[in-house]
Amino acid sequence: MNLEQRALTETDKVKKSKLLTALACRFRMEILEVLHAKQTGHWGGASSACELVTALYFHRMRIDPAHPEWDDRDRFILSKGHASMLLYTVLAHRGYFSPALLGTFRDIDSSLQGHPCMKKTPGVDMSTGALGHGISVGVGMALAARIHRKDYQTYVMVGEGCLDEGQSWEAIMSAAKFKPEGLTVLVDNNGVQLDGTSDEIMPISPLEDKFQAFGWNVLPKTYDGNNMDEILESFDALDRATSWPKVVVYRTVKGKGVSFMEGKNTWHGAPIDDTSFELAKPELEKAYKRALAEVR
Repeated sequence: MNLEQRALTETDKVKKSKLLTALACRFRMEILEVLHAKQTGHWGGASSACELVTALYFHRMRIDPAHPEWDDRDRFILSKGHASMLLYTVLAHRGYFSPALLGTFRDIDSSLQGHPCMKKTPGVDMSTGALGHGISVGVGMALAARIHRKDYQTYVMVGEGCLDEGQSWEAIMSAAKFKPEGLTVLVDNNGVQLDGTSDEIMPISPLEDKFQAFGWNVLPKTYDGNNMDEILESFDALDRATSWPKVVVYRTVKGKGVSFMEGKNTWHGAPIDDTSFELAKPELEKAYKRALAEVR
């Protein structure tokens, strides 16, 4: 049984957390390898959300990769669509398409474009890239579930860039009014954007207080989004929360896993040169081996 199958079938939460951690470490290595080989793409925001997206697809969400358009599946919207290589890596290893396709990232006519496209890529629920419209679409999807009497969940992952957009706050107000069941926003709060820190560009703190003031059910704790134990804890907290819509704020690290890239806006979307790759790869390999040793 491979690591993916073990993560999906494990019922013990402690063991499950270790398996998911190992998977996320491996996915992070693969993302770096593809972005280096293609000399394009966004490393910083893909690495910061690696544990979160891994946990969603290998633990949390009700999905069927053999039937990507199953009406009763849970939906996931990567509002920060520039982190597409993360989504593609997870989808490939979850069984939506062959991992061999990852090497075609951003090639002409590839189904794996720079930003996710729901018309080209199995498993992509919404085409994204224009920061800010993810929550709007999520509200619509969740309201559609109500109209059609479905019980699927809708998860929207946003970054600070998404929350700098006025459209996001219009959608947040709309959700507070209509209170769609099943709508959850996950904030990948890594503190860094393309041109600098989020505080330099547009401060959004106190984020939890703002969502609460806008009428959302805010989980009372800011979770470590790069710690699988805390991510699973946050999912349990979501299940205990009763009113909709819900939001969880995760503190993450931009460029997670590579010491000289962490927290640096220069690694938001810069091409990964050969020297940087050769320095970064051993760090990620070491983290993966360490995580793998925990599950053997």
